[in-house]
Amino acid sequence: MISTPSENEDVDFEPEDELGETGAVKAKMQKLREELKEAKAKRDEYLDGWQRAKADMVNAKKEVAEALSRAGNRGKEILVEELIPALDGFDMAMQGEAWNNVDKAWRSGIESIRGQIEGVLKTHGVELFGKEGDQFDPALHEPIQEAEGGISHTIARVFRRGYRTENRILRPAQVAIFK
Repeated sequence: MISTPSENEDVDFEPEDELGETGAVKAKMQKLREELKEAKAKRDEYLDGWQRAKADMVNAKKEVAEALSRAGNRGKEILVEELIPALDGFDMAMQGEAWNNVDKAWRSGIESIRGQIEGVLKTHGVELFGKEGDQFDPALHEPIQEAEGGISHTIARVFRRGYRTENRILRPAQVAIFK
């Protein structure tokens, strides 16, 4: 903290007889310049500290916001990962002859429910992928079988659909690809 002389306190200058009045004034001026220089140095030190503290606070706020965003996204991904087996159950139930023998109204209801779930996932940035005829991508698809008779490196059959968010593959699609 900068100390300044109080109003009642005089600067300790007593003109020395040998310096004379001019010398005493010069000595006072020199001492005042030194005190001013010291006060400016302390001011700059305090200003630098304050600016660093302000920058640290701004950075800390950004880091906390990013951490909260990552935690929210991860929570959403965990929920989707837990829903995936139920969606797989819908897919398996809707395949084959048994599904075709189910009452049309019942089938329509089940398909509507599954569509609603997919719509909610899409609203939250989750995309389903893996369709027959798509180009094979090793980053998105897991080949578990090869097939013949189609265009090379395209998907012949989808065994299990894949799910991804904007940033991450939650589960690759399991597919058969044409040789």
